[in-house]
Amino acid sequence: LLSIFHSFFLLKPQNKMATHPASPPIVVPAEGKATAAVIFLHGLGDSGRGWAPCMSMIREPHIKYILPNAPTDSVTLNGGHRSPSWYDIIALDASAPEDGPGLKRTAAYVHQLIEAEVKAGIPADRIVVGGFSQGGAIALYSSLMAGESSSAPKLAGIVALSCYLPLRDELEKARNANNVDTPIFQAHGDQDQVVAYKWGTMSRELLTKHNYKVQFSTVKGMGHGAEDSELRDIKAFLASRLPPL
Repeated sequence: LLSIFHSFFLLKPQNKMATHPASPPIVVPAEGKATAAVIFLHGLGDSGRGWAPCMSMIREPHIKYILPNAPTDSVTLNGGHRSPSWYDIIALDASAPEDGPGLKRTAAYVHQLIEAEVKAGIPADRIVVGGFSQGGAIALYSSLMAGESSSAPKLAGIVALSCYLPLRDELEKARNANNVDTPIFQAHGDQDQVVAYKWGTMSRELLTKHNYKVQFSTVKGMGHGAEDSELRDIKAFLASRLPPL
């Protein structure tokens, strides 16, 4: 694993990507011709490189992996401390106000990343968008909600780990029709003390109520992180959605 881990870090960030006030994504090319892509967003305070070891464990030779880096900004939840963040978090409370502009700005960036892959020859229905924690919230929002200027095209799948659906009250009126039938893999540890497990289950219930296809995995005993069993489930989901051509 260590040698594979280092191989990720030896790769240079790809500079000719979508415009965003952050460092360029870490891009792990396919071993041969890329016929599919995974765009995976990290959580609050992390970076694309933070998820490189996990991506190495589920890596497939025909898939290109894109690990974006969030811009550094002040986070209200952390007393205004600046850290890599996809949007501002006011409080970890279901009734707290949400950073709509920040969510929309990052969703537009994800759409640009998808568009760049489509232009490079990978169809949108061969792309999975995923993320962990704050990045997982972005994966759900950017894929399922219709933006003011752009919406995600029909994707192969969505991976949402230890997260929740933000701006949930907008789902019915702002849902993106392109991905109503797109399979969603959602996983959450039942001992998560950062993003409460009930937030994950509530999001699943809301999505299921609106007829989304959600495969939900409860990871027994897991806190706010990732475990081998969860990664195996993600690998299986990606294999079903992005098989070799």
